[in-house]
Amino acid sequence: MIDLTWEVLNVIGSLAFAISGAIVATSEDYDMLGVYVLSFVTAFGGGAIRNVLLGLPVSLLWEQQTLFLLVFATISLYMLFPRWIMKTWNRWGNLSDAIGLAAFSVQGAILAAEAGHSLIAIIVAATLTGTGGGILRDVLAKRKPLVFRDEIYALWAAMAGALIGLGWISGPWMTYALIVLIVALRMISLHYLWRLPKPRVRP
Repeated sequence: MIDLTWEVLNVIGSLAFAISGAIVATSEDYDMLGVYVLSFVTAFGGGAIRNVLLGLPVSLLWEQQTLFLLVFATISLYMLFPRWIMKTWNRWGNLSDAIGLAAFSVQGAILAAEAGHSLIAIIVAATLTGTGGGILRDVLAKRKPLVFRDEIYALWAAMAGALIGLGWISGPWMTYALIVLIVALRMISLHYLWRLPKPRVRP
């Protein structure tokens, strides 16, 4: 049951990230191939970066064949029925994205902790797994990465990494409680438009 729940969260997050990549690609007038590429980069880019930094085989990504097919099918539906997908995204997109952020950041932190890495490495792994795909998406689209600019996003992933790295989260139920906490904080920060302070340099 627990493994099934984890897989469901992983699927929701991957599909949400992929759709966000497709939306950005469409807004930047990418062709069909560009939409697919940006979608896959957004969905799987964070995990690839994490594996490189942790010394894990990047080839682990290719073992997710079912997830690749689901992402491909979802983006194909997006291009066939863009209005229907956008209507669904406008209603559930932020929640799905928050679930993806939480599940991926916790996943990255756990992988780093199980490999015996330091606290800093665990925090970085959590942050990059949760936000790396979005950062790559924005860089490829020649945009300033949204996670560093307008919203509190990467901070929640880093917090998940810190809690796991400090050993304060143990067992599956505490892990799921942490995921719920990250999702809740992300949605609250969106609702109340929380922003991190920006440095102001006077001329």
